[in-house]
Amino acid sequence: MGFIAGSFTDTPNQNQPEQWLQRIKQQAPQFFRDDLNVSKAGELSYLAFDKSLIAGSHYVIADEGGHHLAKDQLQKLAERFIEKGSSSLNQAEYPFNGLMFNQAKKELLLMTDFLGLTHLYYAQIPGGLVFGSTADAVIAHPMVSDEVSQQTIYDYLYFHHCPSPNTIYKQVKKLEGGQLLVFKEGKVTLSYYWVPEFSENRRVSNEEAGKILKEKLIDAVRQAAVGSDQTGAFLSGGLDSSSVAGALSEVYPGQARTYTMGFPVEGYDEIEYARIAVDRFKTRSNEYYLTPEDTVAAIPKIAAYYDEPFGNSSALAAYYCAKMAKDSGINVMLAGDGGDELFAGNERYAKQLLFDKYYQIPGLARILLKSGLTHAPQILLKNKIIFKAKRYVEQAEIPLPDRLQDYNFMNRHSAHDIFNADFLDAIDVNSPIKSLRDCYNRPAKAGALNRMLYMDWKTTLHDNDLVKVNKMCEMAGVEVRYPLLDKSIIDLSCQIPSSDKLKGQQLRWFYKEAMRNYLPDQIINKSKHGFGLPFGIWLKDHQPLKELAYDSINALKKRDYLRSDFLDHAIKMHQSVHAAYYGELIWILMMLEQWFQAKKR
Repeated sequence: MGFIAGSFTDTPNQNQPEQWLQRIKQQAPQFFRDDLNVSKAGELSYLAFDKSLIAGSHYVIADEGGHHLAKDQLQKLAERFIEKGSSSLNQAEYPFNGLMFNQAKKELLLMTDFLGLTHLYYAQIPGGLVFGSTADAVIAHPMVSDEVSQQTIYDYLYFHHCPSPNTIYKQVKKLEGGQLLVFKEGKVTLSYYWVPEFSENRRVSNEEAGKILKEKLIDAVRQAAVGSDQTGAFLSGGLDSSSVAGALSEVYPGQARTYTMGFPVEGYDEIEYARIAVDRFKTRSNEYYLTPEDTVAAIPKIAAYYDEPFGNSSALAAYYCAKMAKDSGINVMLAGDGGDELFAGNERYAKQLLFDKYYQIPGLARILLKSGLTHAPQILLKNKIIFKAKRYVEQAEIPLPDRLQDYNFMNRHSAHDIFNADFLDAIDVNSPIKSLRDCYNRPAKAGALNRMLYMDWKTTLHDNDLVKVNKMCEMAGVEVRYPLLDKSIIDLSCQIPSSDKLKGQQLRWFYKEAMRNYLPDQIINKSKHGFGLPFGIWLKDHQPLKELAYDSINALKKRDYLRSDFLDHAIKMHQSVHAAYYGELIWILMMLEQWFQAKKR
């Protein structure tokens, strides 16, 4: 988790970039501010976290981003790049977030690692390019505008985060995972240097692949760890965090340190499963129960810390868990993110594949079935079986990936009921689904399941979960690493046939079989839960939290994005019987306004 910022420009004011970078250094998080150094290479001025790897002469600067590189690897890469340019490089040589610069050819490259474990932002300026690990760093440049993008406001409400490649700022963009940017002669060229190749042909037995998976996980944890007293692991009691905690206990037997959040609300607390993992692996457990008071205290700080509006409520638990670890002396946290997206652990994957059976019905019979159910009398639709059959056909007729968004709040309500008319005139309501289609269709020769997984590597991991954990760990003052997203494990997941990743309706079948007799049966067999926050429940009864949330939503009325009657309706529905469901909407709206206020807009 390094930091990079810089500009490549032929502007005559040569002091301007250095002055900007010095300001950025002063604004950087305290825990690595002293390690930031401002440097210059011809037209390139940059600020780099010195734990990043830097290879001479005209330069490769790499944030390891969870991958492990040797200095000599980068040196060889730099030499070939300087000699032959970007065309000489292949996909295996970009396992980092960073930049390459050829001073003689005035060619600048920015690249992300395979999944984009961390972000790189950029903005074109007259005669050059500004880039950085944060959007805040990029807009701090005097030649970059901080005008807000109305399209991204809409996209935020759709996704609950600001999806790449756009950002909350009109002029600023961000790279996706596995992407390469070349800036030369004033022009930006973007490409995907890596798109996974999925295989449905079994290369080794499931038993052998399972052994390889455990070995690779333990090896990835061993490489990521920095000592038993400085390394900790998030532990929710789910498959992934328990797997990482178990691997850490293999590296440091009897000394592995784990950190768990609990919620004193029925249906939300899974601390009992975390304790089962602690008992199995003999970790040194640390627990904390999150309260509504914690929530009120942290919401404004969390909203302010994100570069862009961010609506994932589990950020709160991630922050307090990382803070607890930091307070106990931990410097590196290991997170379990990625297992669901690599090995098919989300219920929506199984549900969507059920709809594929509809297309196994002969064409004429399918037409007759659709027609009969579409025109069925209302009295027949009172029958639950007939109603569900009609609903099944309606959903099956929607192609992937559009069908995945069938339950999206934004698709269940007219945009004209949510947004002001003048706002809608400036945006494309189809932009979110277009971006999903583009991502879904990118892999060659992939089936529906693997296309959904790949799409989630962007939408769920790169744009959402990794942003959540990265920023909350940084805010707490610890570094985070992701063993399950090691490239060797990503490659292994691509070789597991879809029918083994998801066997019928059995989620993560291969992964669970691989971890059987390693993880406790209670954890393997438990239903999926997640790291949810009982925000909607707390909001009904905790007055300070209610005031913070409702005041934020009322303040949104002044921004001319959302209809006032829609915002009033959201509050009214939350106060009714829909506290949990509308609590999520309240959180998303509240965090949008809190971000605006924190950025003094």
